Amino acid sequence: MIDLRQFRQYVAVAETLNFRSAAERLNMAQPPLSTAIRRLEEELGVTLLERDNRVSRLTAAGEVFLLEARRTLEQADRACAAARLAAAGLSGSLRLSFVDSTVNGLLPRLLRDFKVRHPQVDLHLQEATPPEQMEALRQDRTDIGILVLPIADAGDIQLEPLLSDRMVAVLPAEHRLARRKRLALAELADEPWVLFAHHHGPGMHARILLACAQAGFVPRVVQQPRQMQTTAGLVAGQVGVALMPRLYANRHHGGLVQCEISGPGSPIPYELAIAYRQLSPSARALRDLALQIVRSDSDD
Repeated sequence: MIDLRQFRQYVAVAETLNFRSAAERLNMAQPPLSTAIRRLEEELGVTLLERDNRVSRLTAAGEVFLLEARRTLEQADRACAAARLAAAGLSGSLRLSFVDSTVNGLLPRLLRDFKVRHPQVDLHLQEATPPEQMEALRQDRTDIGILVLPIADAGDIQLEPLLSDRMVAVLPAEHRLARRKRLALAELADEPWVLFAHHHGPGMHARILLACAQAGFVPRVVQQPRQMQTTAGLVAGQVGVALMPRLYANRHHGGLVQCEISGPGSPIPYELAIAYRQLSPSARALRDLALQIVRSDSDD
C-alpha cells in the first residue's frame, strides 16, 4: 500500500527532475530517495521517470501519477486541517435555540462575533420557549440553548447562569402613569395586563404572579402573546400594561415607556442561562463567547 510519504517523495522528484534537489527539499539523503522511487515503481508496476544518471523527464504514467499524487496530498492536508478545526470547535454544525428576548440585545452580537471567530461552523438557529428548549435538549434536537430561569426539574440538563436583569413595567406612551420614572407594582392592579401563557415559561410566569400576589392582586390578563416583540406591540397599541426585562425595554422604542417598579413584590429578577446536556467543542466556544460578551457589557 502506497503511503503519503511515498507520494511526497515522488512529487518532489517529479517537480525538480533532480534527485539531489528533491532530497534536499525532503531533508533526506539522495540514495534512500532513489531507492524509494524504484520501490514505488515496482509496487505500481509502471515506469514513472525516464533516467540514466539523472532524471530527464516523466513518462506518460508519471505525468498522470504526479497529478493524482498532488490531489491526494492536498486532500490529506484538508482532512488534517478539518480534524484540527473540529477539535478546536471551528467547524461542523451547531444547533442553537434561544428565547426571543435575546433578539434585540445579546443574540445579534453573539452571532456576529461567533461567525467572525469560527466561520467554518454552520449555525442552525431556532427561537423557542424555555420548555421547548428543554425538551429539544433531552431529545437531542438542539445542542445548546439560551433560556429564562427558573427551570424546574432540569434533570441531566446543565444550566449555567449567563445574565441577570430585572423586570420593569412597560406602559403605553399615553398612559396616565407614563411620566412616572418609578411606580409601585400595586398601582397596576386595576390595569389590563399583557402576559405570556404559563406553558410558554412556567418559571418566569410563576415568578410574576407571585410578585403580584405580594403586591396584593391577581393581574387581569387580556392577551397572552408568545413573543416579547408582540407584547411590546400590544402595549404600544394600548391593549394593556406588561412587565419586560429592563435590557430589552431599553432597546424597544415607539409607543411605550418603561417604569421601575418598587414596593411589595419588587424587584422581580430576570435571569438568562446557557443550557446543554454536554458541550461539543463548537458549543463550548459559543458558551465561552456569550459569557465574555455579557462580562464585557457589565464592565462598560
